[in-house]
Amino acid sequence: MTHEIAPQALEETRTEAADQRHGWPYPIFVLLLCLFAIAPYLEPGYFWSAHDARHDVYFLFEYDRAVQDGIWFPRWGPDFTFGYGYPFWVVYGPLSTFIGELLHHFLRLGWEASVETVFALSILASAIGVYGFMRSWAGRRAALLAAVVYVYVPYHLLDLYVRAALAESVALAIIPFVMWAARETTLRPRLSAAMGLAVAYAALMLTSNLVTLIFTPLLALYIAALILYQTNQEQPWRALSKESFFPLIAQFLRLGIPPATGLLLGLGLSAIFWLPALVESKYVNQAQWYGGYYSPLQHVVYLHQLFSPYWGFGISIPGPDEAAQGGMSYQIGAIPFVLAVLSLLVAARARGLLKLEMRLFQVVLVGVILLTLPISAWAWNHLPIIPYAQFPWRYLMLAMFPLAVLSGSLLVSEGDRPGAQARWSALPSLETLVLVALVILGSYPYLDVQVHEPTPEQGPVSLAALMRFQRSADEMTGVTIWVDPEQRPHWSPLAEAFVNGQDVQSKIDYSIISEDTILAGTLDIGSHHEKVGFRAIGGERQIRFNIFWFPGWKAYLLESEDGPIVRELPMTREDGPLARIVVTVPEGDGYMLLRFEDTPIRRVGKTISLATTVLMAGMWAGRWWLLRG
Repeated sequence: MTHEIAPQALEETRTEAADQRHGWPYPIFVLLLCLFAIAPYLEPGYFWSAHDARHDVYFLFEYDRAVQDGIWFPRWGPDFTFGYGYPFWVVYGPLSTFIGELLHHFLRLGWEASVETVFALSILASAIGVYGFMRSWAGRRAALLAAVVYVYVPYHLLDLYVRAALAESVALAIIPFVMWAARETTLRPRLSAAMGLAVAYAALMLTSNLVTLIFTPLLALYIAALILYQTNQEQPWRALSKESFFPLIAQFLRLGIPPATGLLLGLGLSAIFWLPALVESKYVNQAQWYGGYYSPLQHVVYLHQLFSPYWGFGISIPGPDEAAQGGMSYQIGAIPFVLAVLSLLVAARARGLLKLEMRLFQVVLVGVILLTLPISAWAWNHLPIIPYAQFPWRYLMLAMFPLAVLSGSLLVSEGDRPGAQARWSALPSLETLVLVALVILGSYPYLDVQVHEPTPEQGPVSLAALMRFQRSADEMTGVTIWVDPEQRPHWSPLAEAFVNGQDVQSKIDYSIISEDTILAGTLDIGSHHEKVGFRAIGGERQIRFNIFWFPGWKAYLLESEDGPIVRELPMTREDGPLARIVVTVPEGDGYMLLRFEDTPIRRVGKTISLATTVLMAGMWAGRWWLLRG
C-alpha cells in the first residue's frame, strides 16, 4: 500500500467500532426513508398495466412449474409460445425470479405479492448498497444523501412503477455492492473484500446478463482509475523515465491482481448461467426483438426530456414529446442533476483520491447521458456492446450511480470522512435533512403505482390467462432459430385446450397419428419431461410432440413403465415451419421418456460454478484456520 492510502485504511479500521456506536441512527434513517418508495406496493391489488408486471408474474408462474418437479435451476419454460416451450432461463438471468419463488414457495405469498415484495426488497438493498459504498470513504452524511438520491432518482422509480422491470430493478440494487466491493478490493486488498466482489458480481450476472454487460466497462474503468492512482503515489507520472516504465507497468498489474481475482471468481460462480447463455443463445431467434419498433435510434432521448416534468405510464413512443403524450418519462431528476452540477465546485477544491473519484463520476455521468441522445447515433451503429442495451434510454440506469455519488459528495467534509479526528453528532445535520427532503419531495409526484384489476387477457393467474396474454400482447412468444419466423405460431391446439378449461395431459400431436400404425398415450407429464406408453404396429414409428426442438431434449426407451432406461431413442427435428420434436420408437409395445437435460456446455458451467464455490469455501476455511492458529 502507498504511504497516503495505508494510514487512512488503518485509521478507518481503528475507528470502525466507534463509528458503529456513534453512527447507528444513519442506516436506520436510510431504511425508514425508503418507506415512501415502498408504500405504493402496499396498496391493495396489483399494477397489472405496468409494462412488465404481467411478465414478472408469469415468469414466476413458469419457474414454480419447474420447482414443482424438483428443478430449482430450470432452463426451459414449458408454456411459453402457446405451449411449444422456450429455453427462457438459458438466456435470461433467473435470480430475481428465484427470489420471488422463495417467497411464494416457503412463505406462501401469492404470485403478485411475491413480485411486489421482490421490488420492495430491491429498494431496501439499493439504499443499503449505496450507503455502504459512500460510508466507506465519504462519511455518514454523504452516504445518507447518496442513498436517498439513488432510491428516488426518477429513472429508478420508472423501473419500479412504470416499466415494472423486476430483473433490472434487482440488478440496480446489486450494482452499488459491486462497486463497493471493487473499491475495497483494490484499495484495501483482503480475502473478505475479494470474495464480496465475487459474490456481488456473480449475483449481478445471474440477475441480468444485459445489465452486467453494459455495466462492466464502467466497473473496469473505475478499478483502473483506482489502480492508476495507487501506482502514481509510488511512482509519479511526472518522474516517469525509460528505466521506470516497465517497473511501473509491473506495479499496475500487481495492484490489479486482487480485483481481477474477485471478478474471475464471480465469473466462476455464475458460469452455470453465463456459459450456456454465451454458447446457446445463438439457437434462439433474436431477430424478432430487433428492427421495427425495437430499432434503437427510434428511442433516443431528446435533451429536454431529461428535465421534463411530464410523467406517463405508457410505453416508449418514438419522438420528442412522448411523455406529454402519456409515454415514458426519461427525466434524471432536476434536484439530483443540480446537486451533481454543484459537485463541480467540491471537486475543484478536493485533493487526492477524492478528487479523482469525483472527476471520474462526472465524466461517466456525461458519457452515459450522451449515449442516450441523438448525437450518439454513430456509436450505436458502429461500436460493440453499446447496441446490446437495445434502447438508448436504458443507459440512464448507469447515470443513477454517478448522480447519487456526486450528490452525496456535497456533504463530504474533513470532519465527517472516515479516519478524521472530529466526531460528528449521531443525528443527521440540518443541511443533510434539508437536502434529503428536497430529493424526496422532488420525486414525490412520481411515487405512484397504477393499480388495476387484471383483464381476462392478464389474469387471474392460470395457464388459460397466460395463453390469452401471449396472444393479445404477442409477448413471451420467442422461438428457436429453426422455426420459420414467417410462420411462427400465433396460437396452438394446446392453448385452445387451456383456454377451454381442459386438463392437458400430453403434448403429443395426435392429429398426425394413425391408429392403424401406432397408439400412444402419456403416462406422466411435467415441466421438463413426458413419459409415454406406445404400441408401434408393423415397424418403427414416429411420435411428434408439440414442443420446439432445442439442444438438451433427449428420448429414451424404458424397460417398463417405471423401469430403468434401456437405450437412447433416435430423435429428430421436424422438417416443417415449427421444427418440433420427433421421436422414433421401435416396433411393438414399449415405454419411452422424453426429457430436457443438460447439454455438455451446461454441465461444464455447473462444474465450474461448483468448483469455484468449493475453492472459495476452502480459501475461507484456510483463512479461519490460520487466524485461529
